[in-house]
Amino acid sequence: MIDQIIEYNKEFVAQRGYEKYRADKYPAKQLAVLACMDTRLTELLPAALGLRNGDAKIIKNAGALVISPFDSAMRSLIVAIYELHVNEVMVVAHTQCGACHMSFDHFYGEMTQRGISKDTLETMRHCGIDLDHWLEGFKDTPESVRKTVATIRNHPLVPADVTVRGFIIDTVTGELEEIN
Repeated sequence: MIDQIIEYNKEFVAQRGYEKYRADKYPAKQLAVLACMDTRLTELLPAALGLRNGDAKIIKNAGALVISPFDSAMRSLIVAIYELHVNEVMVVAHTQCGACHMSFDHFYGEMTQRGISKDTLETMRHCGIDLDHWLEGFKDTPESVRKTVATIRNHPLVPADVTVRGFIIDTVTGELEEIN
């Protein structure tokens, strides 16, 4: 698949397909969106939000989560706020999310089947890596959104004047439901 993508890319560049996507590094709407990496949202999310290339910083991960105040999603938001002049943040989870009910117990079997040794997994635990927490999803999507919004709002490096709001997008219709 990667080789096919590389071939497509050569044609894309040769035909100057990039021209309609030119944008500044600063988001035109001073907005960052933390969203799930679900493939159903690749085109639906920006279309449903009315976003065009260059309008917002879109940060994606499994579940649209900030799992700790110093994880990579939070780091990206801090950079967006201070370096890229973002003053509003949308957390956008979605219906039928695969991260709902995700757990290390599930991944354990998958990992060992794919050749990761039980010793490797145990060594990680003994080194202080909490795989149960790191690979934990959530059970309740609205509560997960509330928790992520609260983590961002209450972060010691997020200024009080940054607006943070949470939503769930329907993966079929694109309809947003605000979560308070």
